[in-house]
Amino acid sequence: NAQYDIVYVKFKYKFFKLLSYLFDFLGIYSSFLYEKFDFQCNYDFIVSAGSETYYASKIIAKKCNIKNIALMKVSGYRDDFYKTYIQMHDGGNLPVNFNYPIPNGIYKPSKKSIGIIIGGDNKVFSIDIEELKNFFDFVFERFKDYEIAITSSPRTSKKIEELIEKYPFSFKVIYSKNPINPIGDFLVYCEYVFITMDSTSMISEAVCFGRSCVEVIALKTKKKNKYTKFIKHLEKQGLVHIFDGDVKCKNKKIDLKEYI
Repeated sequence: NAQYDIVYVKFKYKFFKLLSYLFDFLGIYSSFLYEKFDFQCNYDFIVSAGSETYYASKIIAKKCNIKNIALMKVSGYRDDFYKTYIQMHDGGNLPVNFNYPIPNGIYKPSKKSIGIIIGGDNKVFSIDIEELKNFFDFVFERFKDYEIAITSSPRTSKKIEELIEKYPFSFKVIYSKNPINPIGDFLVYCEYVFITMDSTSMISEAVCFGRSCVEVIALKTKKKNKYTKFIKHLEKQGLVHIFDGDVKCKNKKIDLKEYI
């Protein structure tokens, strides 16, 4: 219930991000490194999340003499934030990413429904097309009396979106063509929500909001990684089920207010 404003920041050049590490080490705080961003000094806190925002939050904190909070583990900058919230898989005590999903009124089923959220390849995980096809076949067989809704995401490849187009989903969002976010609606209305393992932010939303049972779709991984550790921890807490050819209703939710 706090009043807030959002300040958008972006380095003028990629090189300036590297320069910001040096400036921070030397105690120099200059907004020159960023494209123009406006802020006022009538706040109690400045909150930042993401590598491009940490140096900017230090500039605002020092100019306005206010406290700064960092979300996620901060690398490269001096650890002089008033407070840092770090996820367990990065060595902190926060079980998931901070999140605040909002239903957008994009999807409302007319009967029982399930939702599917598809991410994409990254440096750790890759999505196998044949395995995804087998999963879709399972879903249409297992949930034949349900509406089946699906959304892709900014990282979803074209070939995966083409596969999605081949199936008779009751509702679908092809993000590359229609960049809208129905995830909050899925979490409110769907009995089950299936989410690919790469989508840690969306998994975080699913275990904090709504009523859905959360199924995580396992993906091939190129190496040991902290994201698998993150999901295994959620599974131990009874918050998710890693899909293994069957489903279980894991719909326990985290109250993030307990961690603030």
